[in-house]
Parts: sequence; structure tokens; C-alpha cells
Amino acid sequence: MTREKRGASQKEVRPTSGKVMGALFSILGPLNGRAFLDLFSGTGRVAYRAAHQGACFVAAVEILPLRARDIRSLFPAAPSFLLLAMDIRRALSFLERKGHRFEIVFADPPYGAGWPAILGELLFPRSGGILVPSGVVVIEHSIREPLPPGENYRIIDRREYGETVLSFLAPSVVLADTPGERGEET
Repeated sequence: MTREKRGASQKEVRPTSGKVMGALFSILGPLNGRAFLDLFSGTGRVAYRAAHQGACFVAAVEILPLRARDIRSLFPAAPSFLLLAMDIRRALSFLERKGHRFEIVFADPPYGAGWPAILGELLFPRSGGILVPSGVVVIEHSIREPLPPGENYRIIDRREYGETVLSFLAPSVVLADTPGERGEET
């Protein structure tokens, strides 16, 4: 089958490289007691590593059923693992409705598909979403697809590894308009 015929029906597998994955988990530090969400899970390697780094709960989202089945095989009978074989928009809505909240969300979307331009808004909705207030989102993307700034999030770090970028995002700080909360005297 030619690359053109595969098109949108089957995304290319481009697993996170060992170098980038090592850097990611080095930057994140210990995951003990933290919930981890892996979007665009692909081979499941990142979710698997998060579980072995001590995450208390790991969820993975992969739209392609065959890949989802392969990911499930990495986590036999693991009660602290959730696999969703669906589009990430549906998965985020499902997770929010079910009350799941995460300290770390990792997204490795297919390169060249425009995801970096929309992921920030999907992961930082005005309604609160699935990220805890002190949580972090890490988006792996191509250096050719910049991550735009957003109203509800800020880019707190950016690391380049050749053609790959890890962008770290956190919720924007919203200050209340009550006296004393901005350092004013009361």
C-alpha cells in the first residue's frame, strides 16, 4: 500500500525516541502518586514508562483499535490503567465527565496534522478540564509546527531535540479582584 493510499485512515507510527523519552522523564522527575494521561498513545511506550516510573494511575488514548489492543497487552490486569480507543476529543470529554483529573498530560500527535495549534485550547478549556490546577501538559511536536500562546495556558518550558520539541504548558494564573489577593493592603 502506498503512503498516499494509507492517508488519514492509518497514521504513521512515529514513537517517541529513546532520547526524547529519557529527557521527558528526567524533567518530570518521580511520578509517585501522580496520575498520567498519554494522548495519541501509539505504541504505548510512554504510558508504560509512566507506570514503571511510579504513576498511581495511567490512562492512554489511541484511536486505532489494533494499536489499542497492543497497548492493552502491556498492562495485563492492571487496575490502575485505563485505555480509551477513541478520538482524543471524545476521550477528554469522557474523562472529564467521569471525574478523572491528571497531574501530567502527555500528547504526541502526528506531525504535520495541525494538532499543536489546537491542543492547548482542548486541554485548557474554560470549564476546567482534566488537568489539576498544579498540573502540567507536555506536547511533543515538530520544530516546524510551533505551539501558539493561549488564553488559558502559558508555555513554561520548551526543549529542542533535533527536529522534535517538548513544550511544557501550565494553566494561566487568574488573579481574583478581591482586596489583598494582589498584594494590596486591606
